[in-house]
Amino acid sequence: MSLYLIGDVQGCDAALASLLAQADFSPSRDQLYLLGDLVNRGPDSLGVLRRLQSYGGSARCLLGNHDLHLLAIAHGIRPPHRGDTLDEVLQATDRLALLDWLSQQEMAIYERLHGEAVLMVHAGVLPSWSAEQTMALAGEVQAVLRGPDLFEFLSRMYGNQPAGWREDLSGFDRLRVIVNALTRLRFCTPNGEMEFAAKQGAQAAPEGYLPWFEVPGRKTADVTVAFGHWSTLGWLAHPHLLALDTGCVWGGVLSALRLGQAGQRELLQVPCPMAQEPGA
Repeated sequence: MSLYLIGDVQGCDAALASLLAQADFSPSRDQLYLLGDLVNRGPDSLGVLRRLQSYGGSARCLLGNHDLHLLAIAHGIRPPHRGDTLDEVLQATDRLALLDWLSQQEMAIYERLHGEAVLMVHAGVLPSWSAEQTMALAGEVQAVLRGPDLFEFLSRMYGNQPAGWREDLSGFDRLRVIVNALTRLRFCTPNGEMEFAAKQGAQAAPEGYLPWFEVPGRKTADVTVAFGHWSTLGWLAHPHLLALDTGCVWGGVLSALRLGQAGQRELLQVPCPMAQEPGA
């Protein structure tokens, strides 16, 4: 069995098909982990969702900010943004089944993959969170996404405040901080206050902020963290850090990392020519 971590697909189903062909992926044999932002901005979000749904448990998917955005639009909470490419999903005959499948996906995954403990998130992890706490907090959001309070949660999900984590947070403020960290985080202060305006590479940190993974004393520093979301960061592979958003929808490539025995790693990439400016 081969294990693959795949970066932000964002509706580029043709590129995903090409990448899986290059990998010789078989859903009866192999396992995919997709790091969120399955949909939007690319030309075929509907194809991506149908493909991944058809793979059953062989494709485990994280929810990114664009995936939550689709759920909010579908529930009438947010209007589409200029540049969204979600109409085919919203008008599909199997729309309800696809949206239900999407809402059942995960906010974080923490598993041993060929003996290596890997924490997977879409965007980042606040420095005060351990891997175990990250999973517990992700579970709080997943429970709401799968429960009767989904509409109210989506209607209260948006906003930049509170900007940091406190253990005494409750209700929708608590859930909003968790969602923002897991799906939007790039930069934060050493004490974990998040900043959402800057979208350039790690070297463009606003004054007083650091890339979340460079904060001294980060509790997940000794855990391999795999993430997407940050197309201007691009491919990054450190012993305990894997960045896999390589800007497919912005004219870059779609990337998969094959994890093998004894720590072996193989990077697979396919081109995905698109004519868009880098965005969130």
